[in-house]
Amino acid sequence: MIGKIHSIETFGTVDGPGIRYIIFMQGCISKCKYCHNRDTWDQTCGIEKTTSELIKNIKNYKAYMDSSGGGVTVSGGEPLLQAEFITELFKKLKELGYNTCLDTSGCLPISDKIKELLKYTDTVLLDIKHIDNEKALKLTGLSNKNNLDFAKYLSKQNIPVWIRQVLVPGYTDDPNDLKKLKAFIDTLSNVQRVEILPYHDLGKSKWEKLGVDYELNDIRIPTDDDIQKAKDILNIN
Repeated sequence: MIGKIHSIETFGTVDGPGIRYIIFMQGCISKCKYCHNRDTWDQTCGIEKTTSELIKNIKNYKAYMDSSGGGVTVSGGEPLLQAEFITELFKKLKELGYNTCLDTSGCLPISDKIKELLKYTDTVLLDIKHIDNEKALKLTGLSNKNNLDFAKYLSKQNIPVWIRQVLVPGYTDDPNDLKKLKAFIDTLSNVQRVEILPYHDLGKSKWEKLGVDYELNDIRIPTDDDIQKAKDILNIN
């Protein structure tokens, strides 16, 4: 099976446990205003790879993964758009003893294809775009319904999850919204970690190269104090 790949990072340390081989899939339906991978949205382009080609390359880094408790993470873009391809990849990886992580926003309705993929997924890194539906629509162009339903499904299936919230001043840092997010997280039984990902504008140049207006030009980078306040509300140590 062939998948469309945007890029690969062979020594990732923040997208799952240990040292990770990270595959960024091409294509996304979310239109996040803060996206730092704007060039991943287009579903018609990307580098075509087979699962066998990827695994051949992944094997070169197995020693680093084994020594650190790491593995392979598939991110995006939105990886659920290529669920069948990733299922084939993860199934082969599990047979070879690799740890697998899926970095997703869960923005698609839960289907049989997605359920099959999750059977071979050790941990899901779930980006909660916004706990408030109207604000989610303004920030990402999508309702948060599928996002939150996905979180609930993971909890019911007891699939380990890391919850991630991008902290964007003026958009996702309202204390009341963060309290609502904390209350939602508390209803889930499978959360291993909650992370605040501070907004940055390092991807702005990608928007400019594509000739697309970057709407967050006037948004500041969150301060250490902003980050700590959010962590306190979410009870992150």
